[in-house]
Amino acid sequence: MRPDAPAHLLRLPVGIDLDAARLIDRLQRELPLTDRPFSDVAAELGMTEAQVIDQLGRLLGSGVLTRFGPLFHIERAGGQFILAALQVPEARYAEVTALINALPEVAHNYRRDHALNMWFVVAAETPEAAWAACDQIEAATGLPVHAFPKEREYFVGLYLPLLARAPRLGDDSAARQPLPAPQPITLNEFDRQLIAATQSGLPLVPRPYASVAAVLGSTSDAVRTRLAELLAAGVVRRIAAVPNHYRLGYAANGMSVWDVEDAEVDRLGELIGSQPAVSHCYRRPRKAGVWRYNLFAMLHGHTRTEVLAQAEVLAKVLGPAHRAHDVLFSSAILKKTGLRLRQPTA
Repeated sequence: MRPDAPAHLLRLPVGIDLDAARLIDRLQRELPLTDRPFSDVAAELGMTEAQVIDQLGRLLGSGVLTRFGPLFHIERAGGQFILAALQVPEARYAEVTALINALPEVAHNYRRDHALNMWFVVAAETPEAAWAACDQIEAATGLPVHAFPKEREYFVGLYLPLLARAPRLGDDSAARQPLPAPQPITLNEFDRQLIAATQSGLPLVPRPYASVAAVLGSTSDAVRTRLAELLAAGVVRRIAAVPNHYRLGYAANGMSVWDVEDAEVDRLGELIGSQPAVSHCYRRPRKAGVWRYNLFAMLHGHTRTEVLAQAEVLAKVLGPAHRAHDVLFSSAILKKTGLRLRQPTA
């Protein structure tokens, strides 16, 4: 189907017309680091700057998009992300959700169909702060926190298109080769102020970088230059929109987990991370008596059947190299805000 076909022929999700779909697809990739980036995007899409800003505001306000702005990878600046899970009694689920979601260090939280039924990501500026947040959660809930910190990243590039298919984010070619990771950098005070000013999103105004600069007492050029440097260093993955996959019709979100030989996990992780269906792929630790899997790969589809078929493709790729696998489907997004640096108290 052509991307310029009528919206009713494209079978777009309810409440998303063709212009909105084109904007969602475009802004999932990147926002330019130019003086008037919405004007530049509008020119590409045959829209006006005001239409882009208004449409983006409505998509955020309605929950079709969950975030819009810099997506931070704090580990490139010495911080840490920790994926963790709880087994929460149903009678306490709402209470525990509220306790966990109240912590600024909790960036994402999902309900998943598994005995470990709550999976969340802790993100902090230092490993010590991330582990302290896990300890705080365990003390507050009285439940064991099963932590699975990332040991190696093989691929990250979530892109959920509504129109014509495009290469995955991060792909330069069909035969993507892994590149050496950038060296971590140390955040300076301007960086911390810049992250604090943008971690909730960019302002929806014609000159968003100038608006951020005004808050910081700086200039648009300085803000855009530093964001470009943080992008090059990997501290910012990209400046883009993050969709609510349910609202885009991707109703099945499956965390596929695989038990493979530890000696082979890096080779197999690179292989699985190169597969088109995979949006995130990591090596994580096992936990004796609780968790046997050491390779994680996120899959997204319109139905669970579609995602299970994707998992079967991965199983065939791995062949006898994998001893067991499972797919943990999410049934609710409990929190999805991204990194929030804890602000110093007066």
